[in-house]
Amino acid sequence: MPSPASLKMLLAMAFVVGCWAYSPTGIHIGLQAYDPGHLALLRFLLASLFMAVIAAFKGLQLPRVRDVPLLFALGFFAVSLHHVALNIGQQSVSAGASSVLAQSSPLFSTLLARFVFKDQISVWRWGCVLLGLVGVAIVVSGDRGVREIDGHGLLILLAAVSWSIYFALQKHHARRYDGLSLTCYAVWSGTLLLLIYLPGLSDAVMKAPLRVQWAVLALGVFPSALAYLAWGFVLRHVDLSRATMTLYLIPPTAMGIASVGLGERPTLLMLAGSAVVLVSVLALNLERRFWLGRTACANH
Repeated sequence: MPSPASLKMLLAMAFVVGCWAYSPTGIHIGLQAYDPGHLALLRFLLASLFMAVIAAFKGLQLPRVRDVPLLFALGFFAVSLHHVALNIGQQSVSAGASSVLAQSSPLFSTLLARFVFKDQISVWRWGCVLLGLVGVAIVVSGDRGVREIDGHGLLILLAAVSWSIYFALQKHHARRYDGLSLTCYAVWSGTLLLLIYLPGLSDAVMKAPLRVQWAVLALGVFPSALAYLAWGFVLRHVDLSRATMTLYLIPPTAMGIASVGLGERPTLLMLAGSAVVLVSVLALNLERRFWLGRTACANH
């Protein structure tokens, strides 16, 4: 039998996977009544309010004045650009395909590490990136058929690139803040940037069906707030490389939720492309764990 501590950790990981796997389905339901900008703003207004309540009880580190541009950059890439691009993309991309394409962000993180931060990239990692990009092309073509390919799939990839930039900025510049403070400031600054979509939002809220309202409320509370807190809890107790392995359960879980909630049935070509993408991203992380393990042995 697992210990109470390990059981709590498993439940936290399952909660994170479930929340983030629900997001593509929730977005599809939300887009039935809201345009992409309104959906992103409403979702993060709800998340901001929820995070403010949590921050009032937990307390936050005060931001340094010199860090304000960085915090707005984090909000832009993690919230504003990421979610507007994701919402526009999902107007023509299935929830299952969207979850796979969004999971490709480690491929772009590798490219950023090489071309922006000038890190050395091994032949193995280059191979993983190329294999992953082939998988991405298969997913995009297999989702709606080759003849119906348009720019919406590229916008999902833009969302993945945006998330990669956020992760790189967070890794290289924001270690002086705890996880809750950094998450709150990123959510709040990103929400402020989304206020350009405020005109017309109140009318859209009044006209939206109750089913859509519940879906958007769930988006604001679970994937956008509680999942980040649960993920922070996991990372405090589990090594990052091991915790990240859990995230590979998100695409198949998302496909299952979409099949129930939206009636989606992924094509065989899309499933094959999804497998290629996930294998390539998994191989990237396995290579990173291998070299970390060798470094640890060498240091001992």
